Amino acid sequence: MNDFFQKDIYLENKKISLVPFTLEYKDSLKDIIYDDSIWIYMGVTIRTKDELDEYIHSTLNERTEGKSYPFIIIDKESESVVGSTRLGNINFHNKRLEIGWTWYGTSFQGVGLNKACKYELLNYVFENMKFNRIQLSADIDNIRSQKAILKLGAKQEGIFRSNYIDQYGNKRDDVYFSIISDEWLDIKKKFFSEYLFV
Repeated sequence: MNDFFQKDIYLENKKISLVPFTLEYKDSLKDIIYDDSIWIYMGVTIRTKDELDEYIHSTLNERTEGKSYPFIIIDKESESVVGSTRLGNINFHNKRLEIGWTWYGTSFQGVGLNKACKYELLNYVFENMKFNRIQLSADIDNIRSQKAILKLGAKQEGIFRSNYIDQYGNKRDDVYFSIISDEWLDIKKKFFSEYLFV
């Protein structure tokens, strides 16, 4: 099995820190996770302690089983846990993966943390892992997330019909976007200049 999943990856810039998702953040997650608005397009609901425990258990298992690498997102200004994100659908042979499963507590949405988070992930995947393709997706009705992805410099590719089943058993479509390594240098300069320490 690839040793990638055994590594402890820490990423940071002036706004956020990304740290490996571990059980030690359970109490911090409790403060922000019980909000239905977060989960509308995520295929789950987290309203109870048992649902939180199941979410944490399944997230940790994803890394153990080599399915995804989950992170906790920390806002450096407030030193607060603000959400979570992952690298998933990782294909080492073809050098591609998906950034997603991202959520933020409602009071931390729309304040620039997502752009800071995505910069660190994009930069790590392209420049450290040397991957060729990163894809991102959003539910077809999640216009806010689609706009946020476009603000990263990603290109919309198409709609994946019946791509997932939501928490109510409904088939849902996703809109897919990508950034490829050939574009990264220009995208970094154009969309993420505030994070370049050159």
